[in-house]
Amino acid sequence: MQSRKNLRGCFLDKVISNLGLCISVYDIQSIEGGFIFPGDGSSTYKVVFRLVMFRPFVGEILSGRIEKSNADGLRLSLGFFNDIYVPVHLLQQPCKLGPGDIWIWQHECGELTLDLKEEVHFRVADIRYPSIPIEQKEDAEPFAPMEIIGDIYGDGLGLLSWWAE
Repeated sequence: MQSRKNLRGCFLDKVISNLGLCISVYDIQSIEGGFIFPGDGSSTYKVVFRLVMFRPFVGEILSGRIEKSNADGLRLSLGFFNDIYVPVHLLQQPCKLGPGDIWIWQHECGELTLDLKEEVHFRVADIRYPSIPIEQKEDAEPFAPMEIIGDIYGDGLGLLSWWAE
């Protein structure tokens, strides 16, 4: 049980580059060893284990909430993962930035707003694992080890209320 706790501390809620975000330690398949290396007072074990990872597929449709809206586009959240960006060119077109930095889709039946905290369907366009910056500006957003680029340009994508009927 202690080894599962140690594995959780090392991997849980951490991004492993090109694999995704660790959600859980699924199981421990084997533990071998218990060696003590000379000059080191702790024992060393070889542990084979499996992790549950979050990494959506490019083209996958997910549901999230709009957390932020500005001239660059939208920032979405899944609740447990917040680094999802929808750039302006991947919003429903034609669109414009309205009052309060809220995006508005200019549909033939009227103007449809992308309000904050609304639930949206989006398609995963890309997954990026940026390198860790050496220096970061003081006013910069916190570093995100995994970023999902989404798009809401297509039928059935965007606010769920748009497609309810």
